[in-house]
Amino acid sequence: MADVRQKSTKIQGRIIAIDGPAGAGKSTTAKLVAQRLGYRYLDTGAMYRLLTFFALQNDISPSDSSKLAEAARQLHIEFENRDGANHVLMNGVDVTTQIRTPDVTRHVSEVSAHREVREVIVDKQRQIGKGGSLVAEGRDTTTVVFPEADVKIYLDASVTERARRRLQDLARMEINTSLEEQENEIRRRDEYDSQRTHSPLTKASDAFLVDTTNLTVEQQVDRILSLVRAVVK
Repeated sequence: MADVRQKSTKIQGRIIAIDGPAGAGKSTTAKLVAQRLGYRYLDTGAMYRLLTFFALQNDISPSDSSKLAEAARQLHIEFENRDGANHVLMNGVDVTTQIRTPDVTRHVSEVSAHREVREVIVDKQRQIGKGGSLVAEGRDTTTVVFPEADVKIYLDASVTERARRRLQDLARMEINTSLEEQENEIRRRDEYDSQRTHSPLTKASDAFLVDTTNLTVEQQVDRILSLVRAVVK
């Protein structure tokens, strides 16, 4: 930790982009990396989840790209850090918990696959990224949103481990499910996200691969910080 802070002058203003499939540890790790560097944190996936939540609440079909894109243009999306936790606001209302429900999870891949939707959301993400000093994570941050990021990371883990983590997250939200159900859901999302026409999930050629299957969160953070130190000299 001390080494990173000593080099803070060189590190400030950079963009660190982290991609990977669901459950690989992106959100937790990215938040902690941002904290250690004094950076802002951007959860790009939360923006698509927020739009999906809004669509489900307003009877907009996940297949209706035009209405979804128009909703994305109109929605005011904000991120707030309160008491060390990242909160997602939709038009000023905190929807952090609501966007993580199984119903939103089932539909978010379809919503985020539309070209029109992605163009609107990506533009919003790039606006947030102006000025740098940002850790951004999602499915296409290294390939589409910030292709010129200073450091690119691709996090991955086994399907079983990713399903186990998702199961723990849902248990904290008091949502009952099973490991088998989550494994099936993750396989479905992996297939959909990697085969979609627009901005498919893929590892950028210049991204560092970090397998988190057998790593603790702290080890994941240390691994990424060591890569940052190696790249930003």
